[in-house]
Amino acid sequence: MQAGYRAEVERRMRWLYERLSEKDRRRYAAVEADKLGHGGFEYIAKLFEIDPKTIRQGLKDMEEERDPAGERIRKKGA
Repeated sequence: MQAGYRAEVERRMRWLYERLSEKDRRRYAAVEADKLGHGGFEYIAKLFEIDPKTIRQGLKDMEEERDPAGERIRKKGA
């Protein structure tokens, strides 16, 4: 069985993804890819049109005890 969601769920996921901060996008993609297991990284990378390295960075981000950036969020274009 190949990993995947229904088209309507994918649409909602992309809608949410586009509204998150850069840091939260990585983390959200990582959680979704991890949930899917085998093939999940490739599926989510394609769905969100991102590099699989971004997903790996999201997993790495979540392994840290504290977020070094704290509550800071970069402004678009900054």
